[in-house]
Formats: sequence, structure tokens, C-alpha cells
Amino acid sequence: MSRPNILIIMVDQANGTLFPDGPADFLHMPHLKALAERSTRFQNSYTASPLCAPGRASFMSGQLPSRTRVYDNAAEFQSAIPTYAHHLRKAGYHTCLSGKMHFVGPDQLHGFEERLTTDVYPADFGWTPDYRKPGERIDWWYHNLGSVTGAGVAEISNQMEYDDEVAFFAEQKLFQLSRGHDDRPWALTVSFTHPHDPYVARRKYWDLYENCEHLEPVTGAIPFEDQDAHSQRLYQANDYTKFDILSENVRRSRRGYFANLSYLDEKIGSILDVLKRTRMDENTVIAFVSDHGDMLGERGLWFKMSFFEGSARVPLMISAPGLEPRLVHSPVSTIDMTPTLCDLAGIDMGAIKPWTDGHSLLPLVNGHERPEPVYMEYAAEGSYAPLVSIREGKWKFNHCELDPPQLFDLESDPQEMTNLAGDPAHAETLKGFQAQMRAKWDMARYDAEVRESQARRWVVYDALRNGAYYPWDYQPLQKASERYMRNHMDLNVVEENARFPRGE
Repeated sequence: MSRPNILIIMVDQANGTLFPDGPADFLHMPHLKALAERSTRFQNSYTASPLCAPGRASFMSGQLPSRTRVYDNAAEFQSAIPTYAHHLRKAGYHTCLSGKMHFVGPDQLHGFEERLTTDVYPADFGWTPDYRKPGERIDWWYHNLGSVTGAGVAEISNQMEYDDEVAFFAEQKLFQLSRGHDDRPWALTVSFTHPHDPYVARRKYWDLYENCEHLEPVTGAIPFEDQDAHSQRLYQANDYTKFDILSENVRRSRRGYFANLSYLDEKIGSILDVLKRTRMDENTVIAFVSDHGDMLGERGLWFKMSFFEGSARVPLMISAPGLEPRLVHSPVSTIDMTPTLCDLAGIDMGAIKPWTDGHSLLPLVNGHERPEPVYMEYAAEGSYAPLVSIREGKWKFNHCELDPPQLFDLESDPQEMTNLAGDPAHAETLKGFQAQMRAKWDMARYDAEVRESQARRWVVYDALRNGAYYPWDYQPLQKASERYMRNHMDLNVVEENARFPRGE
């Protein structure tokens, strides 16, 4: 069989705890449930960083944020960093992106030969946090709890318009690829912005969850004074004192979120249907993943920016020719996707290894363990200094130089309610993780590099917005003179070349 095609479907802010073995039973997601049945599902998959741009740059490069230097949602993703799109393209693949990837900087392709849509988010430095001003809120772009109080029904929104476009162009591209005018294998990434807040959904999906029994969080809101230090910072970053969050707001927000998962499922089902109708499905790898999760009101927290499970754990499943479906329990990372995709494409893994911190997931399908723990990093809004996390076995260890350490046993305490770091019975475990953390990270250096990056960008952003402004936002280009029927074309050839299948 020829090298497989690759279809990567990425969603934004999908909570991995809702995908214990594919979508949870209560979710109306028939298409993803069907995909799960023929996929390897990674039950404990984690983002490299619980925020859009850092998480996505790490996903594409296989490198942690401290290496990519994409620390936050306004940090430049440097052109010299190889991504899976570069590796696949170098190996002869046609690489294409439809949708969001939150690239910041003048390079809006990062190895993709073709990009079908613009991004949903800005590409400049305007969303840069500033550790020199701890606690400062930048109201025009910081998250606030208006997404919670404003949850409800709409038939169109900014994000719906975007995802409708993403799906349309993805399907159109699959039809174009099926015509056989390019004999290269292809790698198409389709990246949606839902179920990211605001929690606004179309009525047909909203109505699916009218009597849903999962509209209340498992763990209710924790008083501010009883929250851990980082959660308190997130409360403040989300401007919690200006919003009165009622139980009905929580229920409506979760309902809108579940509804948007169903909205995505319908989009994904339509894309997979086109893949099947164009007879490319049997030789196509299909990967489904999210950039990070959403706390969905657990502990009173919303959105991401935290190492708690709802924010840091993401769905991940892979369906590939010759890959037997199974459930993998071992913790894995989204940075493992770049080496895994290269492995599935038959690319020399020795050539990939210097460019990735991740590990191919194919050995785990055969029962092997990931050769090192899962590492996570966070150094963006709501933090005053970098945070790091280690997920190994049943344990999760969180560290920030400003805060007391956290140690959770996820087997006995899946809701992460009991911090064992102060328990003498677990002193040796804590000591081991702290030693591992110090060996992995130079926290003072990490902090200094983040601060320098932020300070540089504040200078550049202010300068570039003064006077004539040239935006970096991606502008999709189409040659109208080469589309449909034009007078330099032979009509008979045009019609025949645009048909698939032919002769039936």
C-alpha cells in the first residue's frame, strides 16, 4: 500500500475528561463515537500548555513552550522551528490547513503548502501579558465570565461563521484531492474553534441536552479564600468580582458547551462522509485531538490556564490502516503527535528526534510505556511566574516558584481535591518529583526568558501600531482566472477533470 494520507481534526478547548474512551455516553456525538470504535484512544492525553497558541505550537512542533518560546497567545512562532507540516512536506506530502492554528508573527504557514482560511484570532503581539504588572487586567482581550452569564442560543455567531467556513473548505479540498491531479499523498489539517466559549449554540443542538443530568459540575465552586494560589489568580484574571454566577448560568454554559460538541460532531461526520465518498478513507490516517480543555465550572473555574484535569487533559484518538483499535491508559502528550504522524508516514525517526521532545505513540499501541513522564508548562495570563507540571503513573505534580507545591493521586482522587504535598506519608514521592523538576527545568532562567520576551514584544507592538499598519493576519488568495470555466480553458477538459468518479 502507498504511503497513507493524513487527516488531522483539531478542536479547541475540548475537555478530555468527557472522552474517557471516545465521547462520553451522554454526549450526542454519533460520528466521533463511530470513529472511536475503530481508533486507538489515549485516555490520559495532555496538552503541552493549557492555552491556545502555546499548546498548538507544541502540538505542531513536538517541542515544549520553553523550547519554542511560544509562551502565550501573542508570542511569535519562529519560522525556523520544524513542524509536522515541514517534516511531511519534506517527505513529499502535500500539506494543507483549513482553520485555526493561532500562529503569531509574519509566518502564517509554518510548513503548510496551502492554507484555505484566515485565522479566527489576531496574529500580532497585542495579547502579550506583562509579568512586570502582576494582577493587571487588560479588559479588551482578557477572558472574563461574560461567557458564562451570556450562555444561550443563537443561530449564527462569530465562531459559528468561522467553523462553518472551515468545514466547507475542508470538504471542498477533499473533493479536489480526489480528482487525482496531484499524485502526492496529502496531509490535511482541519482545525475548528468550537467548543471554545462563548457558550452559544444553535437551537437544534441546544435542545439535545434539555434534560441532561450532567449540567452541574461534579465539584462545585470553592470559595476564593479556599482556592490554591494559582486558581485565585485565575479568578482575578477572569474578573470574578464583577459577575454573579448563578446555578442557572453554570447549567446553561455547560449545556451550550455540550451542544457545541454535537455541532462539531455533525461537521466532522460530514467531512468523514466526503472522505468515504471520494474513496480515500481506506488509506487515510485520521487523528482527532484538542489543543487544551475547559474547566466548565468545576471548582468554580472556567476555561483553561490550569493544570487541573478539565483544563489540561484532552481527547486524542488515531485511526490508521493496520492499527488495531484499543484503549491506552498510559499518560501521553500532544507533543507526541509530530513523531507519531512521521512514524505513520514512514519517515526516518532518527532524523526527526533532534526536532522533537515527544515520542511516537505507535509502541504504546503494542503495550509499551512512554519512555518518560508527561511534562507541561504554563507562562501566560493569570500567572505571575512560570508553572510546570509532571504527570507520571497515577501522580500529578505541579510547581511554581511563587506557590506551595501540589501533588495529586489521580487514581484515588480524580477530582484533585486532596493536595498530598504536605502529607508526611508522601514526603519521599514529593521529594522525587521535586528533584525531577529541578533536573528538567531551570526555573530562574525560564522566568527570565519569559520576561524578556514579553518586554521586547511590548516595545515592538507599540511601534508597529504607530503610523501605517501592515497586519500579519493570513489573507487566503484565490486566482479567479483559474477557477471554474475561463476562455483559456477547453470546456471538455475542464468538465472531465473536475469530475470524480469518472465514467460512472
